[in-house]
Amino acid sequence: MLVAKLYAYAFVGEFILLYPVYTLLFIDTGLSVAETSSLFVIWSVTGMVLEVPSGAWADAVSRRLLLCLGPLLAGAGYALWILFPSYWAFAVGFVLWGAQGALVSGAYEALAYEELQCLGQESRYATVMGRAESAGLVAAAASIGLATPVFAVGGYPAVGVASVLACVLGAAVALTLPEHRTPGAVTEGSYLAVLRAGIAETRRDRGVLHAVLLVSFVTAIWGALEEFVPYLGVETGVAKAAIPLLVLVVWIGATAGGLLAGRAQGMSARAYALTIGGAALAMAAGAVSGHPAGFALIAVAFGAFQLAGVVADARLQERITGPSRATVTSVAGLGTNVVTLAVYTAYGAASSSLPHGVAFAVLVAPYVLIALLAARPPTPAPVQ
Repeated sequence: MLVAKLYAYAFVGEFILLYPVYTLLFIDTGLSVAETSSLFVIWSVTGMVLEVPSGAWADAVSRRLLLCLGPLLAGAGYALWILFPSYWAFAVGFVLWGAQGALVSGAYEALAYEELQCLGQESRYATVMGRAESAGLVAAAASIGLATPVFAVGGYPAVGVASVLACVLGAAVALTLPEHRTPGAVTEGSYLAVLRAGIAETRRDRGVLHAVLLVSFVTAIWGALEEFVPYLGVETGVAKAAIPLLVLVVWIGATAGGLLAGRAQGMSARAYALTIGGAALAMAAGAVSGHPAGFALIAVAFGAFQLAGVVADARLQERITGPSRATVTSVAGLGTNVVTLAVYTAYGAASSSLPHGVAFAVLVAPYVLIALLAARPPTPAPVQ
């Protein structure tokens, strides 16, 4: 039942019908491109500021509580967008959405790992999380397919209500999750003690720091580039109607990578590094090909990166020994947010003077360094 609930939570969290159309809502409200861009900045900054503090809160209080509050905050933001469409309502909604991401990040992984550990099934963590990631991708694809007919019938209010209901359902699913732990099990249970313990473990144990860096970089670069995949489709010269099909091919690749992550958990450091390096080469080759067939290589690359990200997270969870698991995981989440923002910025600068395919190839180049980092086995944990 635990695993099914984790899958359900991941699915519902991405089954938001507003996702495919909220940019249209901004346009119809009269927002400029600059105003829309500023909203994305607000969203990103909110997530970065709250990421680590919310992880410590999850460790000090309750991970299940944060998993419940997160969707409710996002749902409140979506309701604001529909009821009071204006720049400031959108800004508040993005703050709430950013807070939701921060609350869930770290808490979800920590709860999943420790509950599996209670069942003696922590070795299944990579399999479970890979399938959860895939469930989220399937939900996102389903929301895109369903948003069109729902929007045609009821407009923004209809997709807004559906999105709020999905958030409420997510909160309800969270309340059914087990939590067999004593909140605040660090130094008298104080919040600051939990926060300090998590940061100290990240700094003290070089293996944990190694895993945190891998999670941050492996996950962030391809995750940010995913947003620009449609531009590659345009560059191939295919009809606009065919671009969603090319994007679907890439999503299928990422979904397959999540499903295969469990089998890859035990791979050696060398094999892991080769997986990352090979994926980078496949992504670069597919992107610069300028041909629709290149999307098959991009799909393979995205699948490999998804697999590598899940395995990196699983190894991070295995390495954490202290009670501040959500805090340490949130440090990795903060790193992911920072790298993602850097990739967005770099892509914006590169795309003004380079073809999109070349920009992709340039931005996957750091994976060569990441592969070298991954090839080094982590040092033994320090003696407590």
